[in-house]
Amino acid sequence: MLSATERLRTLGLALPPLRPRAGNYRGWRRIGDTLYLAGQGADGWVGRVGDDLTLEGAQLAARDCGLNLLAQTADALGSVDAVEAIAKVTGFVACVEGFDRLPQVIDGASDLFVDVFGERGQHARSAIGVQHLPKGFAVEIEMVVAVRSGATPASYRHAV
Repeated sequence: MLSATERLRTLGLALPPLRPRAGNYRGWRRIGDTLYLAGQGADGWVGRVGDDLTLEGAQLAARDCGLNLLAQTADALGSVDAVEAIAKVTGFVACVEGFDRLPQVIDGASDLFVDVFGERGQHARSAIGVQHLPKGFAVEIEMVVAVRSGATPASYRHAV
């Protein structure tokens, strides 16, 4: 069975550098065996879905948000291989009034997590439509991760 790191490589994906914080918060916070990840947007994906972006473009934005979340996870845990399961994903989509395909947008990240973690990547989820997101992002996603029992934290420093 391939590790999550090996699956990323097999998919031809690399974790991006950590995005700079946009305010007074941490990129992640670990409490016991639970890792809470701050919302991540994706550079280059701005505007409103249904106006500036198509559904397909928004799904790619959500996938890139997911990669940013995995980069934060690796920063917190030393490796994505320390993930026991993706517990909860909350996705926010800046969209035009009446756009109702929010779940399909957030599938861009959900599909990534299942591709990388298999069944451990299946999660509970909310998809919420909003008028605006920070920095004009089209999509922002936050996540809660269950950490493998006994996984030693890489650090408890403030993530950028």
